[in-house]
Amino acid sequence: MTHALLVAIPIVLAVVAGCSSGSGSATDDDGDGGLSTTSAPEDIVVEAGDFTALADMTPVRGFFVANLRGQVDEAVAVAESPDGGVYPVGTVIQLIPQEAMVKRAPGFDPDSNDWEFFTLDATAEGTTILTRGGSEVVNGFSGLSCASCHSAAEPEFDFVCEDTHGCEPLPVPDDVITSIQLADPRPLR
Repeated sequence: MTHALLVAIPIVLAVVAGCSSGSGSATDDDGDGGLSTTSAPEDIVVEAGDFTALADMTPVRGFFVANLRGQVDEAVAVAESPDGGVYPVGTVIQLIPQEAMVKRAPGFDPDSNDWEFFTLDATAEGTTILTRGGSEVVNGFSGLSCASCHSAAEPEFDFVCEDTHGCEPLPVPDDVITSIQLADPRPLR
């Protein structure tokens, strides 16, 4: 079982979340003939302490969603929408405690739809970031870029993989994923 988990964790992590970029700045008619400018959302820099126990996040069909800017409702609405959408900056998506993806501001990494990927060490003391970045983050066991797996997601799902989003199915049974999720050692906040 331990060997299966060691093989399954990196595979699951490489296939997990999603991403999409928003627009830069737009100029809109404000209704009175004048123009107003809206700008891209400010970027967010993630620290190890930003990653919480999965049980502190909102579960959606087997993965977990949070937002570091307090936009949990907006992030969950995108995750639950059958039509997809673009996740707000600061959205955290995790399938298992050892990997995460965080939506960054437009321009962070267009190749990964502006998602930053993380490999994590989750312990009872908290989380340590092992690796982070865009499409260069590689799953240690599969040797594949996290972004390469997520790029198969249909565009409307913002780089988030699920059974109906165009991605290859995970080569790990759901019960193994659930057992990894339930073994998250991080304390609740």
